[in-house]
Amino acid sequence: MGHAHLTRRTLLAGATAVALGAATGRAHAAAEVPALWREFTRTPFTHPQIPYVGRAGCRAGARRFPRPRVVADVRDFGAKADGTTDSAPAINRAIAAAGRAGGGTVTIPPGTFRIDDVIRVGHSNVVLRGAGSTRTKLHATKNLTELIGPYGSRYGGDKSSWSWAGGLIWLAPEARWNSLVAAIRAKAWPFEGWTGNRRDEWRPLTTVEPVRQGSWTVTVADPSPLRPGALVLLRLADDSGHTLLEHMSGGGPGPESYTWDDKTKLTSYVPYEWPVRIARVQGREVTLERPLPLDVRPEWNPQLVTHVPELTGSGVEGLTLEAVETPQQPHLLDKGHNGVVLQCAYDCWVDDVTVRHVDNGFGLVAASACTLRRTRVAGRGSHHPYFCREGSHDNLIEDFTIEARTTPAPAGTQLHGINVEGLSSYNVWSRGDMRMGTFDSHRGLPFANVRTDITVDNNGRHGGDASAGPLFGARFTHWNVRVTNGRAGMIRLDGLAPYSATVGLNEVREFDQIDVPDFTGDLHSRLELYGTTDVIRPRNLYDAQRTAAR
Repeated sequence: MGHAHLTRRTLLAGATAVALGAATGRAHAAAEVPALWREFTRTPFTHPQIPYVGRAGCRAGARRFPRPRVVADVRDFGAKADGTTDSAPAINRAIAAAGRAGGGTVTIPPGTFRIDDVIRVGHSNVVLRGAGSTRTKLHATKNLTELIGPYGSRYGGDKSSWSWAGGLIWLAPEARWNSLVAAIRAKAWPFEGWTGNRRDEWRPLTTVEPVRQGSWTVTVADPSPLRPGALVLLRLADDSGHTLLEHMSGGGPGPESYTWDDKTKLTSYVPYEWPVRIARVQGREVTLERPLPLDVRPEWNPQLVTHVPELTGSGVEGLTLEAVETPQQPHLLDKGHNGVVLQCAYDCWVDDVTVRHVDNGFGLVAASACTLRRTRVAGRGSHHPYFCREGSHDNLIEDFTIEARTTPAPAGTQLHGINVEGLSSYNVWSRGDMRMGTFDSHRGLPFANVRTDITVDNNGRHGGDASAGPLFGARFTHWNVRVTNGRAGMIRLDGLAPYSATVGLNEVREFDQIDVPDFTGDLHSRLELYGTTDVIRPRNLYDAQRTAAR
């Protein structure tokens, strides 16, 4: 597991190594280590402002993804790189054959392949691999409204849920995908997560005794249903006083005085469901592969429970998905020219993939412990270049690019950026080049998320219904961020987010969309090394934590 060796000494050593590596070509004297980092190394799993994210991503942030043997070439199933033949049926047949074989890699050679349907990865340990994002192109001619049907919102109104859900490449367990599509076609607008369309596809395994956030072990009433390697959900329900939501917000007078009862969209996201693998079972002591994200208290009826079968060990690599270039639709009315989505996925990945001319780029929907690496959103402009929602946790988005749009934004459209919402927690955005967009905390009380080592032209706007509650929960950290247009909104957190940290940010000011804090009183938020650019050490908060965890 590695956590037994994650001491203050190893964290400091990791920080030093990362800092020295990042300082190449710079004067070492300019480097500054913030007090917050020194504090964090003393209490890495329970620090009040900085979350521990050192094991975010696929296989706890592994640098190399699995390389299963090649079992199919899409040309053998009828795919043609002529740009005119619909190759979607052939590609999906090849993927299905790999699934029936128990997994393997499906290759797509260089060239342009037309696709008139969704490409579906629905079996575990299946990898769809092109020849590289500059060599293999999938040209998508239709949108999700045409292919599946209109998708309304479970919260009413005339919104299109394709504005935040679904992809033309869609990684989701086959049974879960089929149930979602059936519900959409029946206009029974579903919940999208780990416990089914009505959140009733689960059963209890065992109750969990009280323990503090940051613990790697829990004590359970009955260990007999639990096995090492199994994926379970930690399920925490709220009580009538909303003390779980208060805890996610850092606690204290502000969250305690907040009006929660009328935030009906937010309360529909509860119970909080956190997927995690079991590392070891020793008597009633169960060791997890990650530390607990929250306290476990008896008033929240803590349980380990089952879930729908997950997609695991699957990925998409080395291709460009290009949609037909159509004008961006008015806000919340997207047709579903969407990119790549991972849903009910765990330990899956996307690597070296570009999406172009899409409504929404890369999505994490009830996805956990997944990595998006070397991804790029390009073309005419998107609504959500990246979205992370419906209880997505412990994901890593690194080495990502949002290009400037190639056509002016039509009237009535909206640009967000890197989105997080819906009780999503412990996600990381690292080493980003955002030539448009913003840090879109989209209400729904996301908490304990990190954005680090990112350059951003901060010209997007956040979204979120008032009924979804606060923009931020506790332990948001923005670390070493370079804002090229000087706008503060959603990036400088000290007057906005509770128990959070902004460290290593150049000077910014408020203009355009300006927000006020959701909670009253002292936010206990920290600002350090303000007005600096790239002097902070470690430069990348995630890399430093990950290095120390190895």
